[in-house]
Amino acid sequence: MKKCMKRTIYQKLLHWKTDEDRKPLVLKGARQTGKTYILLEFGRNEFRQVHNINFQKDRSVSTIFGNDLSPDNIIESLEFYLDKTIDLKNDLIFFDEIQDAPRALTSLKYFYEDMPELGIVCAGSLLGVTQTEEPFPVGKVTFMNLYPMSFEEFIMAIQDNRALKALSAIKYPDTVQPLVHDHLMKRLKEYYIVGGLPEVVKLYSRSKGKKLDAFTEVRRKQADLITAYMSDFSKYSGKTRANDINAVFESIPAQLAKENTKFKASMVVSGGRFSKLKSSIDWLTQAGLLIKVKISNSGEIPFSAFTAENRIKLYFFDIGILGAFSGIPPKSIYIGSDLFTTFKGAFCENFVAQEFICHGSGHLCSWMSNTSEVEFIREIDGNVYPVEVKSGKSGKLKSLNVFADKYSPKYRIRISGRNLEYNDEARFRNYPLYLAYRFPLDIDNPSKPS
Repeated sequence: MKKCMKRTIYQKLLHWKTDEDRKPLVLKGARQTGKTYILLEFGRNEFRQVHNINFQKDRSVSTIFGNDLSPDNIIESLEFYLDKTIDLKNDLIFFDEIQDAPRALTSLKYFYEDMPELGIVCAGSLLGVTQTEEPFPVGKVTFMNLYPMSFEEFIMAIQDNRALKALSAIKYPDTVQPLVHDHLMKRLKEYYIVGGLPEVVKLYSRSKGKKLDAFTEVRRKQADLITAYMSDFSKYSGKTRANDINAVFESIPAQLAKENTKFKASMVVSGGRFSKLKSSIDWLTQAGLLIKVKISNSGEIPFSAFTAENRIKLYFFDIGILGAFSGIPPKSIYIGSDLFTTFKGAFCENFVAQEFICHGSGHLCSWMSNTSEVEFIREIDGNVYPVEVKSGKSGKLKSLNVFADKYSPKYRIRISGRNLEYNDEARFRNYPLYLAYRFPLDIDNPSKPS
């Protein structure tokens, strides 16, 4: 694969290929996250041949899945359509934009049951929101999610091999050399501007020598992508419902800019009620454009027992899109500006949410009680870890300490602009922001019993 587009999901795809109970794979994710690219690269590298069928590019191919969903008949028809022979044991079938062909999605059940030797992968951007009466192949497919490129993948893409090596080498009880820390924080500022959408990252990597010019080009590309995303609202949800979806989407920067980042329906529509906006929030979440964080009023597990559907925080799926949509000048992020200070905390929260989700955290939760708020609470191996996010090197840990006094977690965690710190006596860890994806990095001292 080209170095500039290396993705960590590739290892999961290799594991899928060799799974003894391999099922057809459906790769989900927002548009422009690189699903088509990675599946084509995977097919070309790991199979004799990859056969790409794009249901959006050629809608006529959907007729192959009309009434007969027998795998044998479908393969015969595909061979005529492609004018190629399909080797069932050594080739890969790739159904792209499968949300536009519901019958093809249904057929995956029969491929799994009747033709398990054939490798099938699918990409779909709006599977969770596309309306169809066709039965879904529950239990007969494997799902994976592809998110925007993480900070680690961004470092790979711009080919900063020294930084990548330094990130990979960090382990307990290391700190990071000050020069390395400063370099990684500078790279993080670049990532805050560029984000992780592959086309934007590729554009930046080609012209990163002149940074401010490159950032200008990045913002232009992001503006185009925002327009494309918003055009999907009416295309896939209907014009009436699209108004609410659009209003929710546009409200996110203002929701995050306030001191309490809990979602308020009244900021979307004057006098608005959450019940009216819930379906729009669900649509944006299922489309992969928003990250929903539930707010728990308890630090006990399961967190879900202490949440309510209207107590949530919403973040953008990509930090670069958040910056562009908010109208934050790249210079304010990269060089620093007091005008950006108010929003910086929420900006860093959004980044950490992205990194957690990208690296398999599952559903995220926050904790709020009276005037105290801990940005994230994570359950790992039966232990609860409160995670507070700070944009700078300083900042009191009032809410983190309130949580600790009430629930006695194993460790208090801060993710901030400070260097990596371990304090076993105080049961405290500080992760620099660029290491959010490595949490929990040796959370227990290996030289001592837990």
